[in-house]
Amino acid sequence: MLATWTPDQELNQVRLRSGADMKRKLRWYDLVALGIGGMLGVGVFVTTGPVARNNSGPSVFISYIIAGISALLSSLCYTEFSVQIPVAGGAFSYLRVTFGEFVGYFAGANILMEYVLSNAAVARSFTEYLCSAFGVNDPNSWRIEVHGLLEGYNNLDFTAVALVLLLTLCLCHSTKESSILNLIMTVFHVIFFGFIIIVGFSNGSVENLVKPGGLAPNGIRGVLDGAAIVYFSYIGYDSVSTLAEEIQNPPVSLPIGIVGEGQASAILVI
Repeated sequence: MLATWTPDQELNQVRLRSGADMKRKLRWYDLVALGIGGMLGVGVFVTTGPVARNNSGPSVFISYIIAGISALLSSLCYTEFSVQIPVAGGAFSYLRVTFGEFVGYFAGANILMEYVLSNAAVARSFTEYLCSAFGVNDPNSWRIEVHGLLEGYNNLDFTAVALVLLLTLCLCHSTKESSILNLIMTVFHVIFFGFIIIVGFSNGSVENLVKPGGLAPNGIRGVLDGAAIVYFSYIGYDSVSTLAEEIQNPPVSLPIGIVGEGQASAILVI
């Protein structure tokens, strides 16, 4: 249970068990787009407002800087491991080689649960945004209520299920085609994000920094608490490392993809 694997075992023996090699169709810019698409997601739009209101105040950008530095350090660790052990297992494989099978399994199970729960939350949020786009104030009107289930957990969201199934079919069809779709969506996403930045600068005021409470109304504690929350907005570089077996020239593409998307996202977010 505590036995560790060597890099050779992780690179060769596991691959022999899994069958045919994956097709290497992705390039470094595909990784950057995938990472930015994952990081500039619901986290930025959902966490920024509540953190600015409840924790950091106008200093929310400092919280993003602190979280960005922490994410950069973590992404550098992922970069080093992904170059030394370029396999699709990601953090699971890195920890199995370093600390043993139990730690690798524990971390892998947590990461899997993280993706399942976060994707489910994002999919349900999609229903709410879609309702708002159609002028529907109550998103539960698009959900089916089951009276036999626990209150608060009894609204089945088939719109979210359809979205997940559609994206899953796209991913199963081809990695390259799904990467192109993600690239197109990321371009629109960045353009929309740029629009928000421009509107924010044009309508913002320096008075927000000198009003009662000032830059950090809750002090350094509020800034640090906000940094811990907005760190969620930087999640995405870990998924890039799992594409190690599907990219061309991993020693070159992986560092550019992991670090590049982290820095690009940090600049846009801050």
